Amino acid sequence: MIISHRHRFVFVELPRTGSSAVRRELRELYDGVPILHKHSTYDEFRRQASEDERRYFVFSTIRNPLDDAVSRYFKLKTDHRQRFSDVTRQKNRKLLNSKMDERQYRYVVSNGADFSSFFLHFYRLPFDTWASLDHRKFDYVMRFERLADDFLAALRRIGVEPVRPLPSRNVTGGRERNFAEYYTPAAQRRALRVFGPYMRRWGYEFPTDWELPSPSPLHEISYQAFSHVARAYWTYIRPRT
Repeated sequence: MIISHRHRFVFVELPRTGSSAVRRELRELYDGVPILHKHSTYDEFRRQASEDERRYFVFSTIRNPLDDAVSRYFKLKTDHRQRFSDVTRQKNRKLLNSKMDERQYRYVVSNGADFSSFFLHFYRLPFDTWASLDHRKFDYVMRFERLADDFLAALRRIGVEPVRPLPSRNVTGGRERNFAEYYTPAAQRRALRVFGPYMRRWGYEFPTDWELPSPSPLHEISYQAFSHVARAYWTYIRPRT
């Protein structure tokens, strides 16, 4: 998380949404400084913020989960920046999501798994992120798909004149095609079930050339049940671990 007292903003970093590029730019050019930990939720910030800080301009990012899943697969496959194989990092992995990182990395590497095999093996539950906690209350939510333009728009809303276009950072290697091309028909049907409710909430659509059945009401019911549990974890358990 990044805060600027001079420009009165807080940037909340949602993983794999281009937040590394925004974080670095805010620190280098717009008087931003780190606060709490990188992927703190806004609720964690609000608990320790002053009344004045709670009035700061708050912004973050969101990403199409179809694209996010492909990005995650290639980070695992290429061991992006040795994130998954580094021995020192492995010793420090205690959080639930870190354990999942390790499990998924071993699966992809040991089995030489392609994206569809990886996706069908691990993406079974309804998809949600802690954007569901507070993002709809934020002053501005940027889209990963148009991040450079949205970042400039966010700065102007804050009242800051942009210094330069947003540079690309932390780019995932190994991808050669549009994310939609990695989904087999079986993966497409699974994506409808696990991603559908989340995508509808954030205005994302499935590719028009995917021949998908109509969404089932059970998808929404499952999402609501899972989301309640996930929000409780992000709010009460994750900050303490």
